[in-house]
Order: sequence, then C-alpha cells, then structure tokens
Amino acid sequence: MSLPDTYRALTSTVGEDGQLRMEMVERPMPTPKNDQVLIRVEAAPINPSDHGVMFGYSDMSFATNDDGALIAPVPEAGMRMMKGRIGQALPIGNEGAGTVVAAGDSDAAQALMGKTVAAMGGGMYAEYRVVPVMQVLPLGDDHTARQGASSFVNPLTALCFPETMRQEGHSAIVHTAAASNLGQMLVKICKADDIPLVNIVRREEQAEILRNIGASHIINSSDEDFIPQLIDAVHETGATLAFDATGGGRLASDILTAMEAAAARTPGAYSIYGSIHHKQVYLYGALDPSPTTLTRGYGMAWGVGGWLLPNFLAKAGMETAIRLRQRVASELTTTFASHYTDEISLDDALKADIVARYNAKKTGEKFLVNPTL
Repeated sequence: MSLPDTYRALTSTVGEDGQLRMEMVERPMPTPKNDQVLIRVEAAPINPSDHGVMFGYSDMSFATNDDGALIAPVPEAGMRMMKGRIGQALPIGNEGAGTVVAAGDSDAAQALMGKTVAAMGGGMYAEYRVVPVMQVLPLGDDHTARQGASSFVNPLTALCFPETMRQEGHSAIVHTAAASNLGQMLVKICKADDIPLVNIVRREEQAEILRNIGASHIINSSDEDFIPQLIDAVHETGATLAFDATGGGRLASDILTAMEAAAARTPGAYSIYGSIHHKQVYLYGALDPSPTTLTRGYGMAWGVGGWLLPNFLAKAGMETAIRLRQRVASELTTTFASHYTDEISLDDALKADIVARYNAKKTGEKFLVNPTL
C-alpha cells in the first residue's frame, strides 16, 4: 500500500517558562529496519501510567487550549521534579494495536505483514509507529485492534502480581482499586489459579462489579468497620503481600496493620518485635498523589516499596515474559478483555474538557484513542 510522507503524533514538553505543552506534531514517515515493523495504529488505551508522561507534575486544574495544543502550568516544585525532561518533546502512549503496513527484511518482520498486532513501545498516540518485532504481540485472525489495544500494561501487570507472590514466598494477595480493569483481570486470574485474593474498593457499586464476576473477600474502605473487615479477610486468606494502586494516604499502612493483627491471632505468635513472617506492600500506582503515611504499628518484619512492570519483567527473564504474553493472547477476549466507555481521536485527546474527564481516572471509565478518527 502507498504510505503518506508524514504522519501525526502527540508529544508532551515541559518548557523553561514553567508550562507543560501537549500538542500534535508532524513527523516524516519512517522506514522499518531489518527487524522492525511499521504499524498503522488503530487503537491505544489511556492508562493511568500514561498520565505521568502526558501531564507530569503540572497543575491540570488550570489546563487550557491554545491553538489546538493543551497548556498547563507547572508549579515550582514540579519543575524541580521534571528538570531532566525540560525542553524534550516526549512521545506519548505506552501501548496500542493496529495493522502492520510495512516490515523490515527479516523473516520474523515479514511474517507480520498485513496482520493485526499489539505493541508496547511508547509513542502509540500516533497514526503510525515503528517497533521492534520483539515488542509485538500478533493477535488472532478474529481479533480486532480494539480488543488487542490493552494487551500489555494491565494484563501483564495483573499476571505479574501472582508471579511476584510466588517468587517472594507469599500465598495470597491484597489488591486496592480492585474494581479497575486491571483489578477485574486479577480476580479472574486468581480464581483460575486458585490464589486467595482480598479486594479493596471505595464504593458499593464497585463491590457489585466484583461480585458479578465471582470475587470473594471484597472490602469497602468507606465502611466504618473497614479495618476489622480487612483483618478478618487477611486472617482467612493468609495474605502477607499487597499491591496498592493508590500510593498516597494511609491505605498501605492500614493493610500492614491488618496483616499484623491477623498474624497476632495465631496462638503463641506474640513478640515485642511483631510477627516473624515478612509483610510487604508494593505501591504500583499513584491515584492518590498525597504523601504515603506509615504509622509503623506492625512490628519489624515489613516493607513498603515501588513496583514497576518493566523492572519486574527484566528481572523475571525472557522465558517468563514469553509465557505470560502467550497467556494474554490465548485469553484476550475472556480474562483480559478490556471495556472502554469513550473512544476519542488524537485531536480530542488535546481538548481541555475531554482531558479533564480522562485525567479524573474514575473506576469504570476507560478511554481509547483511535488515531484513524
């Protein structure tokens, strides 16, 4: 097929003037090298993990449009945090899917010509994207780009939580923001793999979403007896590992407190240093941007740290990564199905009123960028 000479893509730049600018840019059409493919992007989700590159530490409550671009002020503290990216036009969009329209000379690249594929290579909020073959997941003949758009970030993250559990010697998991797309995937994975899972939500309608897909141990953090309920669930499941999508506030500390209280129910377990078994909470998101508050009322065998998908996969190795990607491909329309409430164009993604909606990161709302619109 004949390709245009240029294509459009979204970038985000922090300027010396203390302004963040997200805008459309025109780029020359690339030619894929030996082991690369050129994808016509047809669907790319907006994940919370994309927001860091899109908006950084800017104050989005004052975001406006100027000649099609999105402009937002960056506070002084934010400028210090983003000093390393000042003046750089960063590509946006962690993952997406589309059709391979050109390929390099290698057999692996040529085998993908004309196929619908998913990719995780950054810069996916664009009409076209060149990526290495190793970053591509071929979809089934009956799969659409929309179905495959979210094949990496949420599915692999959900699969890697149990992998982390096994590697670190835990036997059950606590998960927050549990009614999210990722959270629903984790419920299905844990049911299939017989892993006890405690799900923390904030509202009754979120709990209902999880009950409808067969989740057990659903705890509403808005309930007055949240902590007692959490202690009971942790005691019943034996969970000593948690993944927290909120990041800020007291939730991580509350989970550790519940784990310690559950451990104390074991006869003869008392020690002035707390329970012996290590309790771990990993922060993998930042839905709550406030500081993480730890009360430290849970002995000495505990940890709170960050968890990032690329770092875990690099440590786990290629064999594990391939095995997990194969499971995603085989369960794409069941376990790992994603549902979108809004489908927008590249131009729409820059409009301040639409940005305000997808930047709210509300559970149950998920936006899909379709560069072909």
